[in-house]
Amino acid sequence: MTTATYRQPGVVLTDRRFSVPLDHDRPDGERIELFAREAVATGKENANLPWLLYLQGGPGFGANRFSGKQAWLGRALKDHRVLLLDQRGTGSSTPASRQTLPLRGGPREQADYLTHFRADSIVRDCEAIRGEVTGGAPWTVLGQSFGGFCATHYLSTAPDGLAAAVITGGLPTLDGHADDVYRAAYPRIERKVAAHYARYPQDVERARRIAQYVAEHEPVLNGGYKLTVEAFQSLGILLGASGGSDRLHYLIEDAFVRTPGGFELSDAFQEEARATLSYAAHPLYALVHEAIYGQDDRPTNWSAERVRGEFPRFDAAKTLAGDEPLLFTGESVHPWMFDCDPALRPLRETAELLAARTDWAPLYAPARLAANEVPVAAAVYHDDMYVDTAHALRTARTIKGLRTWVTDEFEHDGLRSGGPRVLDRLLALVHGEA
Repeated sequence: MTTATYRQPGVVLTDRRFSVPLDHDRPDGERIELFAREAVATGKENANLPWLLYLQGGPGFGANRFSGKQAWLGRALKDHRVLLLDQRGTGSSTPASRQTLPLRGGPREQADYLTHFRADSIVRDCEAIRGEVTGGAPWTVLGQSFGGFCATHYLSTAPDGLAAAVITGGLPTLDGHADDVYRAAYPRIERKVAAHYARYPQDVERARRIAQYVAEHEPVLNGGYKLTVEAFQSLGILLGASGGSDRLHYLIEDAFVRTPGGFELSDAFQEEARATLSYAAHPLYALVHEAIYGQDDRPTNWSAERVRGEFPRFDAAKTLAGDEPLLFTGESVHPWMFDCDPALRPLRETAELLAARTDWAPLYAPARLAANEVPVAAAVYHDDMYVDTAHALRTARTIKGLRTWVTDEFEHDGLRSGGPRVLDRLLALVHGEA
């Protein structure tokens, strides 16, 4: 393990790098590097504090890069030493992208490599480094979104490594196929779109106008992103976050500018749309997003795309031929994204191989969760666009002793938008103080 220490206001930070097996079932085989950033409050550097391990949402996102005691970190540092882990393949932990994956070989080799980037491998990474970090003591895990999926796997496979588990917007379905996840998701997304149009009725015509323009002109955005109608619809991913409806409204309200050749999509619209739609900063999200649900002998097989066909109101061509409001979509990955996005185009065949794969190992152990002895608390966000509330509550009932906080005060990003208050409530719950 290598380290480097420095300071920000109120915080002492130490960058840590670890070596772990790519395949934990082959400990003498290839190794990859993990990066994690330790944070401790100034003046408590030498204190004997319990550890809190943070697992970011995703998959495919590195841990937060905070400045000082931003957001929930300030609350955590009151009584913990925090480890912000970049999960394998993200951030500075052997990143996986169109630039790095060709080092593995062709699409087949890349797909085989990426089978080691799910929750099971991430939890085994955590256990591999825990001894170096804590001296062997168990730690509290804080899992946001996909990080909560990882925390649930942790409870299923290595509960002795945990002093407690805190989950925010991340209780997964334990046995559902990806198809079940998306059959629950599309009606939820439609409700979010209806709420957006109720708030901003002027956006109904604006969205239709933009979609019609895109269908007729097939614009290529700055950086080479091919904007299709389906890609425009997927800007609805914004609706799952606090303030996301406002952000979508402001994005589309001035989408057009008058030019010598007529009305065109403005550079400002194009740039913000590209930044929202592109997976250049987190390609692993697109590559393994459906694989995180793979547990049986069935392939995921582009589940979100197939299930979308069961909800014809999301068909933009039919909508534009009639007079219905255009429906945005949300948190889902589709094969056409690997044609639109320059960051994903070289990985299309790799993604196809992952979608066809059938040998995914089970991720959760319901019987073990039913006998759980680790204190667990979970925030469940009412009508969360990203994680189905019914699925989450069913899982909550399975995990013995889990205490839930169901709230409609926040969207899926409540840990970010609610900051210290959300974490304070959950830590009180997990310690039996609320």
